[in-house]
Amino acid sequence: MRLKSVDVHVLVSLLDHPRHGYGIVKEIRSRSGGSLRLEPGNLYRVLRRLLDVGLIEPSEPPEQGITDDDRRRYYVATPAGRATLRKEIARMRAVVELAETRLRPPVGRDA
Repeated sequence: MRLKSVDVHVLVSLLDHPRHGYGIVKEIRSRSGGSLRLEPGNLYRVLRRLLDVGLIEPSEPPEQGITDDDRRRYYVATPAGRATLRKEIARMRAVVELAETRLRPPVGRDA
């Protein structure tokens, strides 16, 4: 399965511990230096798609019994989500390496 860029960001945010929707948005915004902002409608569409294909699953809050709002739903990456993310990272790495190779000026010529 190929992941969309937003899928990668969501999965990365769910690797270290469970997060709720707003926590995912804050993590992505922080990690991207504010350049990536997810709207709630878009985020929940992404979460539903990732749930449907088994890349994430519902989870308990990170600290059992401690939550600021019982309505919040927490999510975590599944083993399949981690495996898919690893494959996507390898694919992205190959694209970056190809681009870097092609961006180098030929030997003896300036760019």
